[in-house]
Amino acid sequence: MVVAVVPHWLLFAFTTVDSRWTVVSSIVWLPRTLGGLLFSSGLVLFAWCVKLFAFVGKGTLAPWDPTRRLIAGGPYRYVRNPMISGVASMLTGEALICGSWVLAGWVFIFLCINHVYFLLSEEPALERRFGDDYRLYKMNVPRWIPGRRPWRGNQPKDEL
Repeated sequence: MVVAVVPHWLLFAFTTVDSRWTVVSSIVWLPRTLGGLLFSSGLVLFAWCVKLFAFVGKGTLAPWDPTRRLIAGGPYRYVRNPMISGVASMLTGEALICGSWVLAGWVFIFLCINHVYFLLSEEPALERRFGDDYRLYKMNVPRWIPGRRPWRGNQPKDEL
């Protein structure tokens, strides 16, 4: 929904007021290439996180089947919300590929919504579910901007 349906709707709903790459010039390849790289890397990161949810966390993205184990390995060693980073990267890539200010605005709105959601709902729920393990993890791993060094907390070897 967030990466396909909403951007598709935005591109068609705001055609008359949105910016787009309309001129074919040699400079347009640069943002489009960067956009393609961002989209691809975001997709890989998102897929990696979904795999960790299933195999390490023993759950899914669905609220009715949340992870049963705290995931603090892989990209989660650097940042607490790498899945959101992956989606934001895909959205930014789409905005650059299309040259769309409307899609760039959607990236900003997406990040604001998630920030509020994580502060008010997700993090308190994780603290209730995982207790001190999550609090320790939260103290050592940044929420949005990846740390330079991976956190090496108490994680099973199959997670790293």
